[in-house]
Amino acid sequence: MVPYTDLDQEIAEDVHHSSSEAKYKIPLRPTKHSPMTVSTSTTEVQNEELVAGIETHVRKLVANLESNSLETVRESTSELRLLAKDFNNLILVTSCGAITPLINLLYSSDLITQENAVTAVLNLSISNNNKVSIVESEAIEPLVHVLQTGTHEARENAAATLYSLSVFEENKIKIGNSGAIGALVELLGNGTLRGKKDAATALFYLSTCIDNRLTIIRSGAVKHLVDLMDPAAGMVDRAVVVLANLASVPEGRKVIAAAGGISLLVEAIELGSPRGKENAAAALVHFCAESNRYCRRVLEEGGVPPLVILSNSGTPRAKLKANRVLQHLRNLQAAYNARKR
Repeated sequence: MVPYTDLDQEIAEDVHHSSSEAKYKIPLRPTKHSPMTVSTSTTEVQNEELVAGIETHVRKLVANLESNSLETVRESTSELRLLAKDFNNLILVTSCGAITPLINLLYSSDLITQENAVTAVLNLSISNNNKVSIVESEAIEPLVHVLQTGTHEARENAAATLYSLSVFEENKIKIGNSGAIGALVELLGNGTLRGKKDAATALFYLSTCIDNRLTIIRSGAVKHLVDLMDPAAGMVDRAVVVLANLASVPEGRKVIAAAGGISLLVEAIELGSPRGKENAAAALVHFCAESNRYCRRVLEEGGVPPLVILSNSGTPRAKLKANRVLQHLRNLQAAYNARKR
């Protein structure tokens, strides 16, 4: 399995919101950055009353999610979406029972409501305590529905929610068995740049579970991932890290090679980022360990010079992987020389 800690950080940093949300600031609860100062018993009482009033308001918003008024539902999902951006408020929104009614609204025929609801669920999923709860509330199929029917932003945020949820090992197989992979592959091929990035990140986390790899391959992901190896797409690192996991199974190697992936992996070792070089070398280890046929392909693509450079100047893991590939190539050369004698 290919580690990629950079993607872990994105779960906390790369949540998507419209520009209007940046202006939404409500001090619902004190945070560690702005603690509430309590100087007198009167202040304590006032603060308790304030918190109680806010909780009452949030409970009303949650109740309004089941209103027959479209305007009321839109307003409530919009406000909950914004409130859940703050971690302390997120806890309150969760404790007031928002998860299940928000999930139900993922099937809303009103695209504005659906977009607000999926973004609220995404924001709630940032809490590790909620990742399992959201899946146990049967959110996966509704999220797939949003991937297939939503606005561009809704689809992006559905994919981002799936990658947030798939960080937890127990969720990966459930998501993999749900039909989500096919919808993510569709977004990978035909979504916006943001959607493609979210889909690739979700597929990476899902591909760390070996049971999901064949499903990802057979859903047609490899073609899109190889296409995204083009530096102009701005997604080389994301594509390489998924391909490295898929290359760990024979069918993955066959499909990647047929799509022209070996030459692109060699190119990534030569021209890619340090992370991209590392993961491209990890992918080639899988190829060269399988057969001399793939070793010859690496030689034909001019892989030796960049591998030698990487073995001397890459990250510790990159050096290890590059040396393993080079050892396979040396073994091939030694076998060839022995036959000539």
